[in-house]
Parts: sequence; C-alpha cells; structure tokens
Amino acid sequence: MLMVGPPGAGKSMLAARLPGLLPDLTPAEALEISLVHSVAGMLSEGRLLKRPPFRDPHHSASVPALVGGGARARPGEISLAHLGVLFLDEWPEFPRAALEALRQPMETGRTTVSRANAHVTYPARFQCVAAMNPCRCGYLGEPARECARAPVCGQDYQQRLSGPLLDRMDVVIEVQPLAPAELTRAPPGERTEVVAARVAAARDRQRRRGTTRCNAEAEWDALQPMADADALALLETASTRLRLSTRGQVRTLRVARSIADLAAVERVGRTHVAEALAFRHRMPGRAN
Repeated sequence: MLMVGPPGAGKSMLAARLPGLLPDLTPAEALEISLVHSVAGMLSEGRLLKRPPFRDPHHSASVPALVGGGARARPGEISLAHLGVLFLDEWPEFPRAALEALRQPMETGRTTVSRANAHVTYPARFQCVAAMNPCRCGYLGEPARECARAPVCGQDYQQRLSGPLLDRMDVVIEVQPLAPAELTRAPPGERTEVVAARVAAARDRQRRRGTTRCNAEAEWDALQPMADADALALLETASTRLRLSTRGQVRTLRVARSIADLAAVERVGRTHVAEALAFRHRMPGRAN
C-alpha cells in the first residue's frame, strides 16, 4: 500500500496501527521469523516472536541494510519484516538503488544475499506500506501553500519512483488532513480489536480454502474460479482502458478477493472488483 498526502495528514500513524490489526503468528510462522531474527542477533533472550514484526527503516538506509548483506551476509530489513509490515516513510527519499532492489523480493517473497564465500537465501514475505508527500514541499494542490514550481515539482518528485515499482503496489490512496472542526467533532471510531476481529475472520476464510496462506500469495488460476462472470468482464474491460499489466490484473483480483472476504462473501462480485480498481488510480500530478 502507498499513502500519498501532505505532512501531518496521519500517514505514519495509520501505518503504525496496521500491525495491531494482524492476527498472532501461528507456531510455524513464529519459528520461521524468530530464526531470521536470531541470525541477525535480534532475538531477545531466545524467546520466539508471537506478533507480526513492524520495521520502519530510515530513508537513508542502504541496499545491504534493506535487502541484506555485509561481510557475514546478514538479513536485511525486508527479511526482518517477514510475515509482518515494512514501513517506508518518505518513500522517494530512499536511494534509487535501494528502492529498485525491493522489486524482486516483493514478487517472490525471498531475497538472496550473494558474497564471494556464501550465497544465503532469506524469506521476505512482507507487507510493504509506503508513505510520501505529493511533492518535495508537501503541499501540491493547495494554492495557498504549494511552492512556485507546482505542478512540475510534484511530477519531478514522483518520477523518482519507477513504473515497475509502482505496479507492485496493490493499493494507492490519498490521505487528506482533517479540518479542525472534523477532528474535534468526529464521533468515536471502531476500536482496534473490533477491526482486528474482522481481519482475523477474513484470514480464517482464506486458510480454510486451503490454496494459500493468504490472498497475497494466490495466483490467477486459484483466483479466477472464485469470481463471477460479471466481475471478470469488468476486470477485462478496465484492464484494457487503464492499460493494466498482467501483474496489475492479478493483484487487482487479489485485492477484490480480500474485499469479499472482509464482507464474508463467498464469490468475488462486480462491486468488489470495482472497489479494487479504484485503489489502482494514478498518483496526484502524475500522468498515465
């Protein structure tokens, strides 16, 4: 997921809440991620991790820091975030080489650290959650606050992210700040445990199908039979008009399947695909 919005809109706060919505690790998952943390020397008192990890490296992180490396081929942040959340704040500020190094692990769920005397493969099945301002000044689209170079500044800033990298983001949303009146008068929202229970129920539905651990790992052959003909027709039409890649089509259907699971619906319908497509819109100020 990529969140785009001005400073102070709540992007970092939303990302920090995400791990609390995820269910506890299963015993097998806890052992798997604990082994990775043990290799990195980060397992406290030899205790197994029970909760999905949350990693938020600084945007100055190097390629070895993110994907793994060093003299002893230690795991990087993407492996330490295995089965959890990797939060990348100020996404365009990361070194270009580090960003591009994320592409293969985001697709395969693993990373290989190659050294002269060793080749080590670490798991890296993480949820990548990124946040960025729409431009360097952060206020693109606000006439009273945006800089004199708008909208060119926004286009230049967003072009630091390559098309293939953006194509791997399942959900792109704009996060707008709340007006003071909205913030002070807003009614109480759902508590974390309420939403977490809904997520846990959706995860249980995914596991009971027995095809994959979760929808993010499902391939087209497993997803297609679970969708209505109208849903697939809409996806086909939208993919042509929006020029979605094959990867984009599969990821859109994965998101639609997750939306249906959260709604406790057995088959993916047209409305689920439409909602998933709405999350793949172009970024503010960025041309198609």
